[in-house]
Amino acid sequence: MPVPDRMDERLRALGLVEAQRMAEALFAAAAARGLVAPGRSEREVGDRIGDLAGELFGTAARLPGPIVRSGPHTLLPYGPKTPDRVIGEDDVVVAELGSVLAVSEAGFASTLVVGEDPDRHRLALDLPKVFAACREALLADARLTGGRLHAELRALAAAAGWTVAGWHCGHLVGADPSAGAWDARPEAYICPENDRPLRRTVEGGWQAHWVLEIHLVDGLRGFGGSYKRLLDLV
Repeated sequence: MPVPDRMDERLRALGLVEAQRMAEALFAAAAARGLVAPGRSEREVGDRIGDLAGELFGTAARLPGPIVRSGPHTLLPYGPKTPDRVIGEDDVVVAELGSVLAVSEAGFASTLVVGEDPDRHRLALDLPKVFAACREALLADARLTGGRLHAELRALAAAAGWTVAGWHCGHLVGADPSAGAWDARPEAYICPENDRPLRRTVEGGWQAHWVLEIHLVDGLRGFGGSYKRLLDLV
């Protein structure tokens, strides 16, 4: 199998970044149009966002719509299905948009707060801050391993008063984000067992690209939030 050249690598990276830009635009448009609102069910909001994706991006969007979770459902990791739930007056809502875009191998999730609860709003503000700190850690150390970044995330979360949910906090682009700890390859995930540098080449000679999944929760109050983006590409 031929090793990809610099142009192949560049085109792949540009495609991933463009897919993330589209997901960000979709989330912003959904928020601006008030699609996430109290009294609407998670399924209804997901369908509305899916329709909006088709309106904005045409054939670049695909069905089904995004995964939308609210309230106690936001404590759960990506993957397990939950019963439909109606969004409350003071609620946290997470939208997983990666599956909506047909051109994307990467994942994307953002969190929106409904109501005025200060702790929920603090969570929504802390998510991108923790993400930015993790990215800075990667930029500062070319030999940073998945295990060390996982430990860094846990320390940042604890300092902010949150708990990190799930057995990993990210994965190689193209790896299954819902894999279980027992059947996953540790080197493909940002997890305690990954002792390999994140910056490396993978099978086929491709540069490794990573999705960082920040999933912070307040187990006592029963809510959490997610912020999922490309880690090593901007």
